[in-house]
Amino acid sequence: MDQRILTVQDISCVGQCSLTVALPILSACGIETAILPSAVLSTHTAGFKGYTFRDLTDDIPAICAHWKKQGITFDALYTGYLGSARQVEMVEHMMKTLVKAGGAKIVDPAMADNGKLYAGFDDDYVAAMRRLCRAADVILPNITEAALLTGLPYRESYDEDYIRSLLDGLAAIGARHVVLTGVSYARDTLGVLVCEEGKVTYRPHRRIDRMFHGTGDVYASAFTGARLRGHTLVEAAAIAADFTLACIENTVDAPEHWYGVRFEPMLSKLIEML
Repeated sequence: MDQRILTVQDISCVGQCSLTVALPILSACGIETAILPSAVLSTHTAGFKGYTFRDLTDDIPAICAHWKKQGITFDALYTGYLGSARQVEMVEHMMKTLVKAGGAKIVDPAMADNGKLYAGFDDDYVAAMRRLCRAADVILPNITEAALLTGLPYRESYDEDYIRSLLDGLAAIGARHVVLTGVSYARDTLGVLVCEEGKVTYRPHRRIDRMFHGTGDVYASAFTGARLRGHTLVEAAAIAADFTLACIENTVDAPEHWYGVRFEPMLSKLIEML
């Protein structure tokens, strides 16, 4: 049966992140993908200077009203970077009014990394994102985001007990299923941890010591596509991790490609994985 997903996040016209990643990856997964841009930027904000930014918050209600008038609904909704607490609240409303009964709601609470909130976000945004995560079926935070959502201190060095405390804290705020990204228990590995109804599965993979922009969006999009294609949470998490690693490996020897990962040549690999 054909499925239609709505993804809500910004468009960075150049930079291989957000919607310019989500749309081709979800489409390659065989899923009809509708988009709702939260903002339009000439480039992403990491490394580029003088970029343009157009906030589309005021356009969102009319777009949603038109869809509702046309009887347009979605089998799933997947969110990435949202620009404000007001946009988060709008997405909460979309979940109630535009997603079919039983439809999947997948939230990447893209708001922080390396122990810090992204520029422009504050405690009110964290509180709004906490509510959105409570409404989701699956959330995909990194360790910084999990710490902020739970109110626990962020740690650069941690053990399994700390990760368990993050998972317990996310369960306490109402998160149903968690895919925690960027978990490392050894210097040469990095992995993802899936918590499904209390059962925890950890899958490590090879760590590459170079930072790449947009890999979180690549991962979340591939996970969402795999999940909607019928894979279990653990299977979808593994497919997304393998695909993201393949994209990084395809970019690591191209220092001029600093602004993202060369994921396009790897889409055929993702299709094979599915």
